[in-house]
Amino acid sequence: MTRQVNKTSLLSNLPIHWPLALAVLALMFVGVAFIYSATSADELLRSQPWHQQRHIMQAIWYVIGCVLAVALCIRDYRWLCKWTVLVYGGTILALILVLIPGIGVMRFGARRWFDLGIFLVQPSEFAKIGFIMALAHYLSRPPEELRRLAVFFKSLAMMALPFLLILKEPDLGSALILLPVGAVMMLVAGMPKARLVKLGLAAGLLVTLILVDVLFAPPNWRIKLEDYQRRRLMVFFGLDYVKFAPPNATAAERQRLRAQQQNDAYSSRQALISVGSGGLTGKGWRQGSQIALGYLPKAVAHNDFIFSVIAEESGFIGSVVVVALYGVILVTGIWIASQARDRLSKLLAVGAVTLIFSHVFINIGMNIRIMPVTGVPLPLLSYGGSSVLTSMIAIGLLQNVYLYRRE
Repeated sequence: MTRQVNKTSLLSNLPIHWPLALAVLALMFVGVAFIYSATSADELLRSQPWHQQRHIMQAIWYVIGCVLAVALCIRDYRWLCKWTVLVYGGTILALILVLIPGIGVMRFGARRWFDLGIFLVQPSEFAKIGFIMALAHYLSRPPEELRRLAVFFKSLAMMALPFLLILKEPDLGSALILLPVGAVMMLVAGMPKARLVKLGLAAGLLVTLILVDVLFAPPNWRIKLEDYQRRRLMVFFGLDYVKFAPPNATAAERQRLRAQQQNDAYSSRQALISVGSGGLTGKGWRQGSQIALGYLPKAVAHNDFIFSVIAEESGFIGSVVVVALYGVILVTGIWIASQARDRLSKLLAVGAVTLIFSHVFINIGMNIRIMPVTGVPLPLLSYGGSSVLTSMIAIGLLQNVYLYRRE
């Protein structure tokens, strides 16, 4: 009995934020279980050696991510931020190198990855962490300096550089994540609100121009967007591809456009069907018909649309549990930011929380068709090493701020 009490006391005295840690561990368990479910119907993936199975590889990334998160807590955030120039500069260099043919790998029409043989690395994911650390360090200056126009424009430049490089890959979803992260960090730091309002209006105007361009502009006047990005927006707004065909288009060309529209809308339509077909309690683990019958594309079921798999197999209740676990992370992250002892630690926590929230909102939104498909992963649940490590580094930063909040 005494031994059990001592073990319990030891666990309770560990200086980590337990609700945050337990929510992360629960999401890891859910991730392994449903990645296995999403890939078990794929004969090609099932035939691979056990150590190359997607759920096993995801579990390995979880372990590596936990080691990174713990390592980040060995020294306090002030020591970590001494290396922000090196971290930010290294991620920018990686974003430049990945665009060079022969160095960066082209997949699915985009050059976003380094091929290291046994796995791929996506530098845009780590650039988000580098950006958060650099901007937090830069904005942790006396309040009177934040009123200077030069500080405002330098902050924008720090955000614009990785934004444009990631957009060039192209990876619009990851690039857009930087905007809310940077805006919220500047707001919390104490930037003049009038400037941030103008920045928001400018961003809103830009989005409006892009939408008008997609919906109404003639081909010769359109803003240059990747063809797949334009089609994703057209699918999201339910536009008929045939209406954008040339006046002299033949019947065969119109039929081809109809077929292309059906193909472009297929994944998001099947994801929504998966979410709706789960009902209250779901069809049961590994019993999802959308996966088993191949309606939800196997190539995206375990990454971009993992939430649809969870919703179909665990239903509304399972979906609420997943959202609640993210809610625990977000609420505790906000609380940790409120308990931070200085502006630097507060901005690090705010940046990490905003990063995770933006990913969750966009990914779940595209699964239920309130957001266009952007390829933004769901933190800790979508398959992918770069995404998992980035999420765990963000969690490690939160734990670091909590751990050293009173020193």
